[in-house]
Amino acid sequence: MNLKTKYMGLELKNPLVASAGPLSDSLDNLKKLEDGGVSAIVMFSLFEEQLKAEANALHSQLEAGTESFAESTSYFPQASDYMVGPEQYLELLNKATQQVQLPIIGSLNGISSEGWIEYARKMQDAGAQGIELNIYYMPTDPKLSASAIEKEYVAVVAAVKAAVTVPVAVKLSPYFTSTANMARKLKRAGADALVLFNRFYQPDFDLDELAVAPTLELSTANEIRLPLRWIAILRSQLRLSLAATTGVQSAAEVAKYILAGADVVMSTSALLNRGPAHAAQLLADLEAWMKAKEYTSVKQMKGAMSLKSVADPTAFERGNYIKIIEKYKAEYSLPV
Repeated sequence: MNLKTKYMGLELKNPLVASAGPLSDSLDNLKKLEDGGVSAIVMFSLFEEQLKAEANALHSQLEAGTESFAESTSYFPQASDYMVGPEQYLELLNKATQQVQLPIIGSLNGISSEGWIEYARKMQDAGAQGIELNIYYMPTDPKLSASAIEKEYVAVVAAVKAAVTVPVAVKLSPYFTSTANMARKLKRAGADALVLFNRFYQPDFDLDELAVAPTLELSTANEIRLPLRWIAILRSQLRLSLAATTGVQSAAEVAKYILAGADVVMSTSALLNRGPAHAAQLLADLEAWMKAKEYTSVKQMKGAMSLKSVADPTAFERGNYIKIIEKYKAEYSLPV
């Protein structure tokens, strides 16, 4: 079975990529992911806050206004909260690119271009074969327009792309008014790939302490539907690589994403839960499914169920909403 695929110019042995997460925090874990069978690894993210802190720019920002609300200082990350500092990150990245025989992709997490250009170059110099921009931004200012946010995204991508020669991927939020239009703007800014979608973590309230509590729930297979839909829609509209992420627990999700049009499928939650060796099981099960359906290659099945390829394209649009509601009414004998 030919599992080869191409992702933002990188020739990969299969479509399974380890996405940014805790499993890439050590050389030992990186080698375990390689042994498990993934075709590439996205390193855990280097955060914009870390870069600002290193430049002594964060301290003054955190101090401003905190005298009146002392408890607010607990909301900001301290240097000790990060697994490694920027220089240690680059050192690990360099060792990984020398000792792991897979493409290693660096990851930057933030919203502004401050510090990103320098560290994108440093990641490239350390051996990274690509850069993933995890633009993680929750706009809360009502005076900030949607167009201003979009311009910031585009500016970041254009600035980083101009600074490096390796391919650049953008991990995109699902919350744009026009996702297709935003994807087109990012492609014009130079993005070589889009990763759909960034999974924003939601805080909870601690009722005992009356405090905002950070929470993390790993993704489940039920969460694939939003990225699945948009990958199927964008596949024929844009000439750039598409990566699927979120909810990859079994080979079923891998197959669905490829059929929608994904060039690669990224996983973290399943590998965290079951260990890096689970990658081999995902690939074996994918091959078995492909054989049962008489597919001989990933290339053959890629996009076979995208918007352009399916018999009823309304399944991805408003028509499907109407069908689902009517079917629900019929199954449960609801009054019309």
